[in-house]
Amino acid sequence: MFHLYASVKMKVAGFCLLLLLLTGAFVSSLIFGRTPLTFSTAMQAFLHYDAALIEHVVVLTERLPRAVIATVVGASLAVAGALMQALTRNPLASPSTFGINAGAIFFIVIAIVVFSVSSLVQLTWVAFVGAAISAVTVYSLGSMGKDGLTPVKIVLAGTAITALFVSFTQAILVLDETGLQDVMFWLAGSISGRTLDMLIPVLPYMGVAGVMSLFMGRAINLLITGDDIAKGMGQNTLLVKCMMGAIIVLLAGSSVAVVGAVGFIGLVVPHLSRAFVGNDYRLLIPFSALAGAVLLLSADVVARLLIMPTEIPIGVMTALIGGPFFVYIARKGVTKI
Repeated sequence: MFHLYASVKMKVAGFCLLLLLLTGAFVSSLIFGRTPLTFSTAMQAFLHYDAALIEHVVVLTERLPRAVIATVVGASLAVAGALMQALTRNPLASPSTFGINAGAIFFIVIAIVVFSVSSLVQLTWVAFVGAAISAVTVYSLGSMGKDGLTPVKIVLAGTAITALFVSFTQAILVLDETGLQDVMFWLAGSISGRTLDMLIPVLPYMGVAGVMSLFMGRAINLLITGDDIAKGMGQNTLLVKCMMGAIIVLLAGSSVAVVGAVGFIGLVVPHLSRAFVGNDYRLLIPFSALAGAVLLLSADVVARLLIMPTEIPIGVMTALIGGPFFVYIARKGVTKI
């Protein structure tokens, strides 16, 4: 009984800590940057907005959209990563295993270089379509054969499609080097320059997928015990896997469509979350969402402060965090989810 109480207490403390960190990271995103502001000034921008004050304009037109986008995208990528690891039963899996990043970037390069698309809103939709097509292709290839969908086949299919799209992207940029500068923003991944106009079109998809994921915890807990056990308990495993795949596409595809190729959030956060709440997906999914938002918000703040006035792409910051973590997990030999 004591151990159960201690476990519950730790989980509650973890959620409370994350909420405090999320609040702190969000406020920091509003006040820190090239134009340093005070907390009081930021609050005045919300309560008594004055368009004549540059500080108020900066808060509402630049800092607030960045903070909101980082929060939503961080949460979405983290949840997508947690679901991806459960679906493939691979501790090194992340949304990029589905080829989502590579597919989205490839379609963006095509749109910019071939069709001269320049509207960020249009490029958002192009990226979303590319991510969805890539994920559907990977899922279809991974489901071929008499064994149907298996973790190994879907990982191999994702790796092959990712390599294919990356090769196509590089080939196009080699043939048209003038387009490299235009797509660098997407290749590196960045929140800078993003507006709520880019988030709003895909926000409904993120919202629906996020809510769906919260209600799938029990089904995922049963699924990760093994297909045979899950089927024996009456679960339609194919339906659950299809729903998980759809959620991953919506969350990760929408995220890439808004901020470009931001990696490692979906890999790092689920592992960190398991240290607090274990492998119960009823708790792991909401915990990962909060932790993902905190991590991406914090990375964005550090990215804009580290070498001011120049800003480091957020994709580089997450790679600096996730790269060593990836090596650590690989060397540790984690094999089970």
